[in-house]
Parts: sequence; structure tokens; C-alpha cells
Amino acid sequence: MSKTILTLGLLVLSNTFMTFAWYGHLKFSQMKWASNLGLVSIILISWSIALFEYAFQVPANRIGFSENGGPFNLWQLKVIQEVITLTVFMGFTLVFFKNETLRSNHLIGFCFLILAVYFIFKK
Repeated sequence: MSKTILTLGLLVLSNTFMTFAWYGHLKFSQMKWASNLGLVSIILISWSIALFEYAFQVPANRIGFSENGGPFNLWQLKVIQEVITLTVFMGFTLVFFKNETLRSNHLIGFCFLILAVYFIFKK
């Protein structure tokens, strides 16, 4: 498997766990088992989920970083990660938070991020 595909796949997995760790707990109040949890319990659950984020993020960056033989420089890795984060977040929000709507200004902002990728990769 190419380092590019492996890096991108690991970043998608990492950002999926990150999104659940950062925002998934906002749905806990709607779940019987979690409705009465205190903040410390929520933090510990989120940290547990975030451990998996790091288990994918660290290898993705090590494999993808050009100084370790990967295809991306540090700037490129960061911008790729941000675009993946917003893509995963957008899907997560539309699936789990039905009351949130995707508006045109969100799409315009996302287009600007894609432009950022273009300019970061431009030689």
C-alpha cells in the first residue's frame, strides 16, 4: 500500500475518533446510560476515545512526513488533516445532529479550505 493512501486512511480514522471524542458527548444527554454522568465521567470517556485518535494520528504523521520517507511536508500534512477534519465533522454533524443544517456559507468556507490545499501543494 502506498504511503500516501496509508497516511490518508489513518488520518480519516484518526479524525473520526477525534470528532466522536470532541462532539459525541453532546448526544449523551439523550442516552439513558449516560444522561446522569458528571463532567469528569464525560471527560474520561472522551479521553478514552481520543486515545484511538492518537493511535492513528501519530503513525499517519510519521508515515506521511517527508523527512521519514513519506510524501508530504509538514505544511501539507497539516492542511490535509484540517480538510479531513472538516469533511468528517460535516458528515458527523449531518448524521448525528439532525437539527444542524449545512448552509451555503459553510460550503463556501469549505471551498476556501480546498483552495488552501491547492496553494499549500503548489510548487
